[in-house]
Formats: sequence, structure tokens, C-alpha cells
Amino acid sequence: MKTGHPATYDEVKQVHPLYFNIVQRRLWWFALSLVVLIPGIISLFMQGLNLGIDYKGGSMLDMTFNKPVTQAAITDTMKSVGLEGPVQLSNGDTSALIRTEALEEEKRNELLVALQTNVGEYDKTSLKDDKVGPAMGQELTRNALWALLIAMGLMIAYITIRFQFVFAISGIIALLHDVLVVVGIFSLFQLEIDSSFVAAILTVFGYSINDTVIIFDRIRENEAKMKKGDTFEDMVDKSIWQTMRRSINTSLTVLIALLSIFILGGVSTKLFSLAMLIGVFTGAYSSIFIASQILLEIKKRMKKPRKGGKVVRA
Repeated sequence: MKTGHPATYDEVKQVHPLYFNIVQRRLWWFALSLVVLIPGIISLFMQGLNLGIDYKGGSMLDMTFNKPVTQAAITDTMKSVGLEGPVQLSNGDTSALIRTEALEEEKRNELLVALQTNVGEYDKTSLKDDKVGPAMGQELTRNALWALLIAMGLMIAYITIRFQFVFAISGIIALLHDVLVVVGIFSLFQLEIDSSFVAAILTVFGYSINDTVIIFDRIRENEAKMKKGDTFEDMVDKSIWQTMRRSINTSLTVLIALLSIFILGGVSTKLFSLAMLIGVFTGAYSSIFIASQILLEIKKRMKKPRKGGKVVRA
């Protein structure tokens, strides 16, 4: 075998000890995606999303304690009075921003007494108690949707200019796949949706397309080098495996960092890191197993087969 970067399909197969033909099994990958997507989509229609305070509205308490406190102490105290919601600490863990459902005067006072008893004394003169309406969440959703639409438009334009329009369509379908998986899982298990979830979705959107473009770039290079007798399927499979180590290594480093945040981070970062974990894993999967397979299916329908079923190179 030649030394250096594997160039031929046979060399690629020999270099990767765990090699298997990804392209020939593309119906498996489509079926696997449907197994995950369909329950999530059904859940979205049946029970919708579990919207948090940012979207439903509620009460927000901004208070300063006389000593450093912990998120766990505050959330446990909230649970003891039948409340829940995100807690953010700042200023050396002495300031706490507590968001929960809309509180009546009696319930508010019950929470404050419980916090003073179980967590610590707080500065009553600096206490801020605000009620947040759902309008802020609606505006956030609207802005997020616009951001996604603009991002998709720019991505389609960029990928079309750099590659071809069919590459752009394949990439966008894969991106929508990733977003639907994350949203569907959150709906299925009724995990709370807050403003950090929107940030996670937008981040996943950008991360996923980056890995997909790397594979598309290798497909474009190899397509130009195809010889008589080569098939488009083999070329795509070779391209995927040539970028496999890069895709796996990049995804693993990100997943390890996110897993650390999920395990060791505070309560307020749990759902954000979980959405990112699901999104990054799904993005890596779709880049390797979905986007290029969709491209292949579109290309196959744009070309006339030769005798023997081989695909004519564009």
C-alpha cells in the first residue's frame, strides 16, 4: 500500500480497520433517523413543548444574601414550598436571580421565609420582585425563527456558490433533521424549554453544517477525479471515510467538554448542555450518515444510469 494520505478506494478500506460500506446501508440510516424523529414529531403535535418561565411568564426574584450560597440549597428550598425554576448566581455566589411561576403575595412570602430559614439571611432593601409576561418569550421565539431562516438562506447561497445547489439542499435537510431530533426529544420527555435552549439550537445549527461542509468538500474534490468505471456511490463512501477521523475527533472533543458541563455544571446549565449534547451527537451522525446520503439520492435522480446500473458522472 502507498504511504501517506490514502487516495484510492482500496487504500481507504485498508487504512480503516473498522471499515464498512456506509453508502450501501443508507436505507438503514434513514430508517434509524425516522425511528427517532417520528415519536418526537408525534409528541410535538400531541403534547407540545414544556415552555419555561421565559415563554409562559412568571415571577423573578433578584436578591443578595449575606454570605455565599449554592444553587442546590435554593432549588431544594423552592421544592420544599412546591416551586421550581432556574437559579443563576453571581457576585461570588451572593446574588441570586430566581425565576419561577407567577407568585401571589402569600406564596411569595412563603418562599422568602423558607429561603431565609434554609439558605441564609438576605438584604431585604435590595430585593427586587418583578413579574415577567410571556411577550418576552414570544419575541425571543420570533427572533430565533428569523435567525434560523436568515442562516438557512445564507447557508444555501454560500454552499451553492462554493459547491452546487444540490449540496445546499442536502445540507439544509440534514440541519432540519438535527433540529427536529433535539426539539422532538425535549417534547417527548417534556424537558423545559427556556432561552438557553434557543441558544443551544442556534449553536447546533452552525456546528452541524461545518462538519457537513468538510465532507462535501472532499466529495467535490473526488468527484472531479472520477475515472471511467467509477461509481458515484463508491466515491461518496471513499470521501466519508477519508474525513471520518477528523469528524469523530472533532465531535468527541466537543462532546467531552459538554459532558463535563452537564455533570459538573450547575442546575441552570443542565438543560443547555443536554440540548447541546444531543445536537452535537446528532449533527455528527447526520454529517456522516444522512447529508451525504441525501446528496447521493438527489444526484442519482439527476443522472441517467449506464448499462450495468453504473451512474454517469456529472
